[in-house]
Amino acid sequence: MALQIYFVQEMVAALMIFTGIFIVCAVIALVLYLIDRASRWGIEAAGTQAKRALVAAEEISKKQLRRPRSEPAQ
Repeated sequence: MALQIYFVQEMVAALMIFTGIFIVCAVIALVLYLIDRASRWGIEAAGTQAKRALVAAEEISKKQLRRPRSEPAQ
């Protein structure tokens, strides 16, 4: 009887250890997933801002830099 109780205690201890290891691995995987999602969101936002900046730069470059009907400097 004592040997069976010892065996059950060992199995419960092993189960707790493996459960703890599984939880740690799951938390690490979740953190890596969230970091990946955040980086994708950040890259997408940066791409959108870069496109807006490019459009604004093109509009500015198309405008005249001097006033109409002004005389050139000599």
